[in-house]
Amino acid sequence: MTYDVIVIGGGPSGLMASIAASQEGAKVLLVDKGDKLGRKLAISGGGRCNVTNAGDIEEIIRNIPGNGRFLYSCLTRFNNRDIIRFFEGLGIKLKEEDRGRMFPVSDKAKDVVNALLRQVRKQGVEIRVHAPVKRVLYRGKQGKHVKGIELKNGEIITAAAVIIATGGKSVPHTGSTGDGYAWAKDAGHTITDLYPTEVPITSAEPFIRTKELQGLSLRDITLTVWDSKGKKVVEHEGDMIFTHFGLSGPAALRCSQFVVKLLKKKTTAAVLLTIDLFPDKTVDRIQKEILELAKKQPKKTIKNVLKGYLPERMIPLLLQKADLKQDLTYAHLPKKKLTELAQMIKRFPVQVNGTLSIEKAFVTGGGVHLKEVDPKTMQSKLVNGLFFCGEILDIHGYTGGYNITAAFTTGYNAGLNAARVSQRDVSQVVQPS
Repeated sequence: MTYDVIVIGGGPSGLMASIAASQEGAKVLLVDKGDKLGRKLAISGGGRCNVTNAGDIEEIIRNIPGNGRFLYSCLTRFNNRDIIRFFEGLGIKLKEEDRGRMFPVSDKAKDVVNALLRQVRKQGVEIRVHAPVKRVLYRGKQGKHVKGIELKNGEIITAAAVIIATGGKSVPHTGSTGDGYAWAKDAGHTITDLYPTEVPITSAEPFIRTKELQGLSLRDITLTVWDSKGKKVVEHEGDMIFTHFGLSGPAALRCSQFVVKLLKKKTTAAVLLTIDLFPDKTVDRIQKEILELAKKQPKKTIKNVLKGYLPERMIPLLLQKADLKQDLTYAHLPKKKLTELAQMIKRFPVQVNGTLSIEKAFVTGGGVHLKEVDPKTMQSKLVNGLFFCGEILDIHGYTGGYNITAAFTTGYNAGLNAARVSQRDVSQVVQPS
């Protein structure tokens, strides 16, 4: 069987690539090794599917710390606003939530997946599930042109263009097991080091090991990562949660890749993170507020005074780190120790020693080296007719609609240009440099 374009992988980038290619009139085959398409999409956003973010292009790029600038060309052709219009055109009404996150009004990821699948079928894309790929085939003396694919059952399927959209190695139960890296290597591509991003952080702190803060959620805090020289590496505002092994929640997930990179340098066995419980308040203001609370309740112990002002389960730990006895009342509060308490509230330290594995991460860092991919077309610079999109590339963004925006825009551009290459429409194709 012969097709114009074969898309390998039925995740967000693969589905979008199939739609874009078929819109251009290409005969498209979408193959996936699993039993159904869109599995990772169906569990994204806590099962609600955060389809994109409403921020401007510069904000989108800033929130894709893994080579986001590579996406400028892709976003020129198909950006977050186009993604919003695309889904609304499919009948999926969207709503904007905090920090620009865009969700379906129904709050159901399956509605997004079903809309994509309906469109794929409507445009005549042939779908084959339970079809694991063994390898990508090439023609030419040096294998410089795509020929098609070979399935693991031995079946050969030919095509003028092949799009690898197999994802990274994160969330493997959805089918992302890193299969595409081997095919990229076979084509001569470099795979940069793979590492977990958007992943919970681990710690051996005594209060973590004793689980005294396990399950405690903190809202609207700032989490900061420091290097071994005491220099601020990055900080993120948002929510976080203490777990039985360390830290999780949006702020921790965003900091995780920086922890991984610092530990990779092997200059330290642990990385210091600090939590600012009141980002909008100064140390002086916090100290004054605590003093005023104690003054209004002079017979209460400092431990009880702080209830309602601080997360109750953190109070004993904060007092201990500030060397303040829990049973002190207003008349006996040492001002110097109150200053130390206020400083501790602004900079609660947590030594961390790593993260969970790449399989436990939401996003994979690293992938196909971007110097070997044309940013305008997503076509390989090494093999004509070979395209990449989505998480297999060395591109990674934060959750909150950014990483999926990268998947959709690279998928759209890969599909569009694969169709044009396959149809030999030389006047429209941007050739790889």
